[in-house]
Amino acid sequence: MLKDHLLTVVTLGPTVFAIILLFIPMQYKRVHRVVTLTVTTLMFAVSTGLWARFDPDDPGFQFVDQFPWVPQFGITFHIGVDGISLLLVLLTTLLLPVVVLAAWSLNIEHIKSLHITFLLLTTGMIGTFVSLDLFLFYIFWEITLIPMYFIIGVWGGPRRIYAAVKFFIFTMAGSVLMLVAILYLAWFHHEQTGAWSYDYIDLLTTAPLLPIGGGLSAPGLLVFAAFALAFAIKVPLFPLHTWLPDAHVEAPTTGSVILAGVLLKMGTYGFLRFNRALLPDAWDVFAPFLMVLAVIGIVYGALIAMVQPDIKKLVAYSSVSHLGFVVLGLVAGTQASTQGAILQMVNHGLTTGALFLMVGMLYERTYTRLIERYGGLASVMPVYTAIFLLVTLGSIGLPGLNGFIGEFLILAGAWAEHPVAVAIAGLGIILGAVYMLWMVQRVFWGPLDIRANEALPDVNLREIFVVAPLIVLIIWIGVHPNTFLEPMEASVRLLLTR
Repeated sequence: MLKDHLLTVVTLGPTVFAIILLFIPMQYKRVHRVVTLTVTTLMFAVSTGLWARFDPDDPGFQFVDQFPWVPQFGITFHIGVDGISLLLVLLTTLLLPVVVLAAWSLNIEHIKSLHITFLLLTTGMIGTFVSLDLFLFYIFWEITLIPMYFIIGVWGGPRRIYAAVKFFIFTMAGSVLMLVAILYLAWFHHEQTGAWSYDYIDLLTTAPLLPIGGGLSAPGLLVFAAFALAFAIKVPLFPLHTWLPDAHVEAPTTGSVILAGVLLKMGTYGFLRFNRALLPDAWDVFAPFLMVLAVIGIVYGALIAMVQPDIKKLVAYSSVSHLGFVVLGLVAGTQASTQGAILQMVNHGLTTGALFLMVGMLYERTYTRLIERYGGLASVMPVYTAIFLLVTLGSIGLPGLNGFIGEFLILAGAWAEHPVAVAIAGLGIILGAVYMLWMVQRVFWGPLDIRANEALPDVNLREIFVVAPLIVLIIWIGVHPNTFLEPMEASVRLLLTR
């Protein structure tokens, strides 16, 4: 029976096990670690079943489960995946066992609470990507907010409360407006059909009818703006990015990996799934504005990253630049640029997630992330250096690695209609290579001036296991991208024709 509801198992399974963890006494830290690692690995294994059974020629939603929830208001538990959301679900299930294993050596109190938080967050993130009911989508969207607030605020750095509150306020402000927009869409559907519904499939027929004429107060434009603000904050799109560096710097390594790897993708996914598909006319009105912000973010993020003295903050600002490329690809709206943008979401999750993991390993050895406190590490940590360099090259888009494929498709797909934007974005690629390679040069080469760094141990076997899956995929996508492009091709084509 469970095999007929694989998607429901993957979505709700982590929460079921989070409840089970509640009954295991707090002092059994190893048991909590083993159970959480086993559960998250099991969820990843189950999600690969979705991949294996997915039909890439079917552009619609597959593995659909739908159950009545609040039928008098047209609310259902309705989930499914298409070629767009499938990769993001797999990215989520892959990263969770990785972060649990990465946190294995943490000697902190409340490890039980941390693991329960991980599992609840997993349900929220997967649910956001698979929801086909907008009320359900909002519930899952909000579920992610609370666990990440606690991950930053409880297990973060010295300024963790400030960073957590800032993250909460920014995200909540956008979410409230999105809820109003969702309620308006359901009401409008009722006005058009006489039936209440929050179902995504139903709203695909009525939401595009919202008028956009008559100025900025037009319902279609206001609903679009409400969704766009929530998603732009989550991406984060310039100038709404200011919460991100604080959140990343103060969050523990595991929190940064989840934040960069998955949570930011909820914003770009929302732009494509809801703004683009539900409100295509308003999308055309706002597209030039979004493109300008994306291009500014690409260059601004790169320039600010270049002057950061803290490695983690440098990687955080690089996310502003990289996700600007994703928004550029979505706004360009061609088959190639959209597929490139979706692939780049996955690429960013892999490379930036790996970079945060590597920075975390270094911090556990030295308790500093300041670039000036390093230099010459290649001579004492050769394996660590080789892995860090490989991930860096993937991040800056070296041909043969994953970043190149995503950025190439975005720029090639956008070139015909938006050559100026592509040219400016190309500058962002150059700046990205400059600040990343300059950081690598200062940290790993040159004289080993800091005496304490002479005894730093190289990566151990557990740490190699932590980053190994990400390294394999960074190379795999760079060498054979069609493995990941083909499943999304039909779904992207269908979405762009709406």
